[in-house]
Amino acid sequence: MSVSDKVRSPCIQVCALDENDMCIGCQRTGDEILRWTQMTNEERREVLRNVAIREEKVAL
Repeated sequence: MSVSDKVRSPCIQVCALDENDMCIGCQRTGDEILRWTQMTNEERREVLRNVAIREEKVAL
């Protein structure tokens, strides 16, 4: 697997955790951010699915 095959981070360089330990920029938890580099691609895809759900809730 090449580096280009890795699931890319959703980070948008707006890094600040809210009172719920959620990044206001990428909607990942502090734990998800810390563990990202050790995650498998499948784990990363699961985080991205969760991020999409969180983003929908924020948009409401």
